[in-house]
Amino acid sequence: MNHRVQPTAQVDETAEIGAGSTVWELAQIREGARLGRDCVIGRGAYIGAGVRLGNNVKVQNLALVYEPAELADGVFVGPAVVLTNDRHPRSVDPEGRQKRGGDWEAVGVKVAEGASLGARSVCVAPVRIGRWAMVAAGAVVTTDVPDFGLVVGVPARRIGWVGRSGVRLVEAADGPGVWECPRSGVRYEERDGRLVEREG
Repeated sequence: MNHRVQPTAQVDETAEIGAGSTVWELAQIREGARLGRDCVIGRGAYIGAGVRLGNNVKVQNLALVYEPAELADGVFVGPAVVLTNDRHPRSVDPEGRQKRGGDWEAVGVKVAEGASLGARSVCVAPVRIGRWAMVAAGAVVTTDVPDFGLVVGVPARRIGWVGRSGVRLVEAADGPGVWECPRSGVRYEERDGRLVEREG
C-alpha cells in the first residue's frame, strides 16, 4: 500500500486512492471515487460515489463533496465546504412519495486547476469554478466563476482577480486592463471580462 488510510475512515473497496494520499479519521470515500496522487482528505470529510479528484487536492475537515463533482489538480476545499448535486432538492415527489436515487438527476460542481474554496462556502450545482479562482469563506456560488476570479457574498459575486499565488491582483501602472500580482510580479490582461496570463 502506497497511501495512508486511518482505521476509522470508511473507504469503499472500489474506490481508488492515489500514491502518497492520506485519508484522515472518520472520512468516507464512496464507491467508485477516484483520488489522484498526494491528496489529503481531512477528518470527517465525505467524497461521494464516482467523484473524481486530481493530484495534490486538499479536502479539509468536514467538507462534503457530492457526486458527480470533478476536482482538477491542486484544488483546495476548505473546512465544512459543501458541493451540492441537486438544483431542485425535494425529499418527496409531488404525490408525497419519498424520492430515491433514480428519481432525480444528479448534477455536479466542476472545480478547475488550482482553485480554492474558502471555509463553509457552498457551491450550488451545476457550476464551474475556474482555474486559480478563489471563493471567499461563507460565499454561496450559484453561477460560474471565471478563471482567476475572486468571489464573495450570498449569492457570490466577483469583486476582483487573484493570481496563482492567491493574492489579490492590483492594477498595473502601464494601462487599463493590466493586472499584477504584488507577490510574484506576474502580469495578467483582462479581455472581455476574462483574465489571461501574459506571455513571458
